Amino acid sequence: MSVLVRTVPVALEGRAYEVLIGSGLIDGAGSRLVPLFKRSLAAVVMDETVAGLHGARLRASLQGAGLTVHEIIIPPGEAAKSFAGLEHVCSALLDLGLERSDLVIAFGGGVVGDLTGFAAAILKRGMDFIQIPTTLLAQVDSSVGGKTAIDVRQGKNLIGAFHQPRLVLADLNILATLPARERVCGYAEVIKYGLLGDAAFFDWLEAHGAEVLAGAPEALMHAVARSVEMKARIVAEDEREAGARALLNLGHTFGHAVEALTGFGDAIKHGEAVGLGCALAFRFSRALGLCPGQDAERAVCALAAAGLPTRLDDLSGGPFGADALISAMRQDKKAEGGALTFILARAIGEAFVAKGVDPGDLHDFLVTEGAAP
Repeated sequence: MSVLVRTVPVALEGRAYEVLIGSGLIDGAGSRLVPLFKRSLAAVVMDETVAGLHGARLRASLQGAGLTVHEIIIPPGEAAKSFAGLEHVCSALLDLGLERSDLVIAFGGGVVGDLTGFAAAILKRGMDFIQIPTTLLAQVDSSVGGKTAIDVRQGKNLIGAFHQPRLVLADLNILATLPARERVCGYAEVIKYGLLGDAAFFDWLEAHGAEVLAGAPEALMHAVARSVEMKARIVAEDEREAGARALLNLGHTFGHAVEALTGFGDAIKHGEAVGLGCALAFRFSRALGLCPGQDAERAVCALAAAGLPTRLDDLSGGPFGADALISAMRQDKKAEGGALTFILARAIGEAFVAKGVDPGDLHDFLVTEGAAP
């Protein structure tokens, strides 16, 4: 793979940082990170899977740069993003005697990044942290932008904080160890960027998506870099989701509801839920007369071609009840005054925030999509 490293700035006043995208960044992490440390103590949070696959490489790099490494290992899977998981990470970090000026490293996928970032946000009223994302989904989405959170029984990511990292290292080489299902999950977030705001990028993905999923170096670099560029620009404009940043939630209102009803387990992973949610958002937009049918069909076909679910009956555990889905959607963070808010589309690359969506229209649509009345 090419040794080229792309640098994408996240231009937040007073909290600006860089996302480095390239190969070999894990092995060179120590030399890049050591200037950020005021003491030689490095706390690294990772799950059991990442620890087994990549922990030794990161440890060797950090130790080679003179850092003393302490590893905090958590179980893999979404269930770790809980109050119990948060307590475990916070307690382990406190046991190390960390000071507010120390740094915490999140080394893993979105679960590790979200959980570690939230722990850093609240520990001693705020510590800095570094993101080293190990999944495609985390590299293009959750590691950038400072959203940190845990899940609760009422819904996904409902307890959290905005807390920006100091640096993000996205090593493309590490994606070679991802299972095929995890690659597809990450691709859902990649294609989301084209669907919400870059029709030309969507066109490129229609032609080159298979190369991205296969890990072709140039295609993967372009897909990750363009996704991060789009997210960085939107985050810089709207850090706390008061306006344009809500567009990044295309597919998430539908997707989070399905995740909640399936218990945040392996029945449907987050990326799969986002892919399904994007398909539903485009078909709902078409049903409301907002989006041309051919655009909705292109969006759905591109998602299906990647192996993502596009209909509710693609999932095990159904049929889902329309009322239960709508009830879960009411927990969505974009809801205002009890009214439902969705990210819908006028065309590919033209998503918008739709406030006050009629629950009756939504119910009828979900029933046509296979939900139980």
